Amino acid sequence: MAENKHWGRRTGLMLLGILLIGLCVAFYRLAAFGVDAFTGMNLGISLFLGWSFGNWQLVANILILIVVFFTVRKYIGFGTLVNMVCVGYIADFVCWLVQDKAQWEYGMPMRIVFLVIAQFFASLGVALYMKADMGLSPYDSVAPIIEKISKGKIPFQYARIGSDITAIIIGIVFCLLSGNKIWVVVGIGTVTNAFLNGPLIKWFGKYLDKWIPEGDAHADS
Repeated sequence: MAENKHWGRRTGLMLLGILLIGLCVAFYRLAAFGVDAFTGMNLGISLFLGWSFGNWQLVANILILIVVFFTVRKYIGFGTLVNMVCVGYIADFVCWLVQDKAQWEYGMPMRIVFLVIAQFFASLGVALYMKADMGLSPYDSVAPIIEKISKGKIPFQYARIGSDITAIIIGIVFCLLSGNKIWVVVGIGTVTNAFLNGPLIKWFGKYLDKWIPEGDAHADS
């Protein structure tokens, strides 16, 4: 009975985290100040290919997942599958709802609010589903892998910054190849995400460690 209780709590943390990540991607796109690094890479490639963002993000996750499977497969779990399938489509749905259905009229102040919300959701969302320990998204597995391979010489937050910068460069290249301006995928929001996301994930993780005891999150592992 206790195991079911803890599994339910971990599942709740994982689902909430992934929901926040999907919302963060949507808010970055609505803010139009540039998207987060992984979204920027996938958005640039999807524009180049002429695919929907959600469809390409799923394919990109599958490709990275193959690498993770043959390197550090312990990071793969139920949360991995939920993340790689749902985040892109959550973002597509929210953007469709706001832009095509609600048809909100919002200016610079609201865009700034969207940007702040996006960064908050991005970091808290990742910290929540990492705390659930039910598997990382393929992309979020990259920084822990780098940290492990370097034997801690490259801490998580710096490994995350490095992987984010690499993703941004790829997104810019494909965006330009598609004939779009780079501001579609990169901007002040991209820069703040690349440099703040790793440290904020680390900070939220420490906060969650105090709020949710380690035994509660992993009792059924």
